[in-house]
Amino acid sequence: MERKHFLKSLLMGAASAPVLLAACGKDEVTPSTITTTTTGTGTTTTGSSSCTVAPTETEGPFPTHTPSSYVRSDITDGRTGYKLTVKITINSSPNSCAALAGALVDIWHCDAQGNYSEYGGTGMQSTNYTSVHFLRGRQTTDAAGLVTFTSIFPGWYSGRATHIHVHVYNASGTSLKVTQIAFPEGTGTALAAVNGYAKGLSGYTYNKSDNVFSDDTAGAEIATVTGNTTDGFVLTMAIAV
Repeated sequence: MERKHFLKSLLMGAASAPVLLAACGKDEVTPSTITTTTTGTGTTTTGSSSCTVAPTETEGPFPTHTPSSYVRSDITDGRTGYKLTVKITINSSPNSCAALAGALVDIWHCDAQGNYSEYGGTGMQSTNYTSVHFLRGRQTTDAAGLVTFTSIFPGWYSGRATHIHVHVYNASGTSLKVTQIAFPEGTGTALAAVNGYAKGLSGYTYNKSDNVFSDDTAGAEIATVTGNTTDGFVLTMAIAV
């Protein structure tokens, strides 16, 4: 499912850093509810609008091993960081961008230090977290196509912009979309407020230089993120499949 072959270049340039692949699809979604239909992909509320299907990307080298084991809305699992509420709406592009109920949505991302659970002890990630499962979880979309997760603001690692991985399945478990979510950047954004946690942003790879997000000249792959470091942040994203 890769649309960019950059894993090799990242490994050559930063053999000791985690190497992840990504893309996110933020779609403008304004469906008008008309009818409800149950299909093999779940229940869709059909409308009159259209939308662009989210870009398909590779899962990267650190996907969740057994996503069905982590049905939970709070995926923090003891990791510290600024609170992040993740709200993702799944829409059905074949059904006029209608909300897709009953879809399975997996998300996963790195912690404040840039490490992933379920992996480690290798050149790609020196810290060994193979026995833990933090910042990974699955939810089923409601009638509005929405899932909500409680997490922490992701950190970053060499060669990549801050991002969240997303894998969407239909109710039967068939893969519908693998993509990622990018974060807004610049003065006044959540990214600037978090400032890379203890690492700061020195050496950070911004979206325009990221091997996945750099071609998103329209900013369609960037979520909306509001809030502050005191009260926490809220990320909202619509993904059409």
